[in-house]
Amino acid sequence: MIRSLASRTGQMLLVIFGISVLVFCIFFATPGADPTARIAGRGASPQVVERIRAEYGFDRPLPVQYVKMMEKLFVTRDLTSFVNHGQRVVPEVLQAAPVTLSLVLWAAFFWVSGSLVFGIASAVLRDSWVDRLLMVLGLIGLSMPVFWLGEVVNLVTQSRWHDTFLFRWVPPLGYVPFSQSPWGWAKALFLPSLTLAVCFIGLYARVLRSELLTAMGEDAIRTARAKGAGPVRVWLWHGLRLSWLSYISLFGLDFAQLLGGGALLTEVVFAMPGVGRLTYQALATLDLPLIMATVMYAAVFVVIANALVDGLYALLDPRIMEGRHGR
Repeated sequence: MIRSLASRTGQMLLVIFGISVLVFCIFFATPGADPTARIAGRGASPQVVERIRAEYGFDRPLPVQYVKMMEKLFVTRDLTSFVNHGQRVVPEVLQAAPVTLSLVLWAAFFWVSGSLVFGIASAVLRDSWVDRLLMVLGLIGLSMPVFWLGEVVNLVTQSRWHDTFLFRWVPPLGYVPFSQSPWGWAKALFLPSLTLAVCFIGLYARVLRSELLTAMGEDAIRTARAKGAGPVRVWLWHGLRLSWLSYISLFGLDFAQLLGGGALLTEVVFAMPGVGRLTYQALATLDLPLIMATVMYAAVFVVIANALVDGLYALLDPRIMEGRHGR
C-alpha cells in the first residue's frame, strides 16, 4: 500500500514538473522574445526592466531562470505582476480560488443530481417516449453555449422580469462571501452554477444511460435477480455500482478542469471574481506571471483529480476488487 502510494506520488510530481517546464519554456524561453520586457509590460522604465532582469535571473542560463521562477511561484510566493502595479499573483489566485470552488461545487451538485435522474429514468424506460424526450432535452442542453445561456439568464432575471415575483429575489451580478452572508452566498451562486451545470447534465445522463444498459447484461446483475433482488435494488444498487467507472472518471476530469479555470465564460458572464475571470483579465493584459500562476494552478488540480479518481476505482467497481483478491 505504502509502495503504491509512493509510486503514485512520484508520478504526480513528475507530471507537474513536466508541465512546469513546458509552461516556462512557452512563456519565458521563446526564441527571439525578451521575457523581461513581457513581464515589465508596455511603457516600463529602463530601471524597472533592469530590476526585473536581475530579480528573475534573466541574465543567467535557462535552468537558473526556471528554478528562480518556480521558487517565486511555489516557495516564496512573491511572483509579481508589474502589469498590475507590483501586485503579487499567488495571493490573487488564492483569493479567487474559493469563488471558483464554490461555483463548481454548486454546479457539480446540480449536474450530478440532474444526470442521475435523467440517466436512470432513460435507462429504465429505454426506447419509450420518455427516454427519447429526456435524451433530446439532454442534447439541447449539451448544444447550448454556456456564455449564450448565461446572457439569456441575465436578460430574463436581471433586466426583463427582474421586478416580477419570480425573479425579485435574484441578487445583482457578483459574488457574496459565505462569511459575509450564507444566504446571500447561496443566492449569488444559484443561477451561475445552474447555468454551468446544464451542458454537463445532458452529457452525463447519456453516459450513465449507456453504462447502465451495458451493466444490465453482466453476470452480477443476473445473479442478483436470481437471488430475488427487486428492480429498485437491481438498478439503483447493483446497476450503479457497475456503471460508476466511466462516470466518475469523467467527473474527476471535468471537476478539476473547471476548478482550474474551465468555468471562465460563466465567471465572466456573471461577474464572478474566480480563477477563470482572473485568467481572462490576465490574457487581456498579457500579464505573463499571472497567466503562468493560473495555468500551474489548473495543472496541479487536474493531476490531483486524476490520482483521486484512480484511487476511487477499486471502491466503486467490485470487479476491480475481485481481481485484486484473486491475485
